Amino acid sequence: MSALPVSARLAWWGTAWLRGRVGPDEVLDAVHGDDVTHVVSAADGPSSLLLELAAARNHGADAVAAAFPAPGDPAGLRGPRELTTAAVEAGEVALLPGSLPGIGLVPRQVGRAVEWTVLTAERRPPSDLGEADRQLRAALLTAANVLADLDVARWQPLVADELHDLRAGIPLAAPPGTPGRCVDLAGRALHLERVVGLALQDDGGALSTGDAAARRAALEPLERAARHALTAACSPDGWPPSSDDPSHR
Repeated sequence: MSALPVSARLAWWGTAWLRGRVGPDEVLDAVHGDDVTHVVSAADGPSSLLLELAAARNHGADAVAAAFPAPGDPAGLRGPRELTTAAVEAGEVALLPGSLPGIGLVPRQVGRAVEWTVLTAERRPPSDLGEADRQLRAALLTAANVLADLDVARWQPLVADELHDLRAGIPLAAPPGTPGRCVDLAGRALHLERVVGLALQDDGGALSTGDAAARRAALEPLERAARHALTAACSPDGWPPSSDDPSHR
């Protein structure tokens, strides 16, 4: 569970709470993790995560989603600019897609605490879970083939092994109601983000400038696909309906 970014934890457990599957203490324990406390900074004064979730539920929200944008790639967001800028800077954002008006919560780590800033969010189309999974697999195969041509096994044996294991993923805990395919996709996305980070730590010593550029060009689409996959796995507005989900009865 601690491997998940904080916005992802809020998406999964916040959704479970909004849909009556877990209690408030479970939400706070899961979202806080090793943090001492979380504080919400809103226009009308400080608040708490549970109060924000309860208010959003009163305005129509039945889920919390998360997005993981990057410079030049505001994945899962439609604005406005203030939200997009803050989310890109943080690398993540939690969204309440069913609430009117739309709400975004941008986290910022402050020591062992997290401060969430409440901003207005435009309604965005839900992520396509199946398409995100297919794109991640395709990006992984492309990157693995390109890096094999660059003899990745010589300069980063661990990277080579991890890229060729299509089933590798970080084990994650999830609350009731989270589809298994979302847990699996999130685990693979987080795993590949770490592999990309490891592969880009240095320029590979003896690699030529051209080879280093080719390696980065192969890995950047994989990193992008991993962020998009994690966004889809943490976007309940795009999940298939569950027959035992109280919110869909």
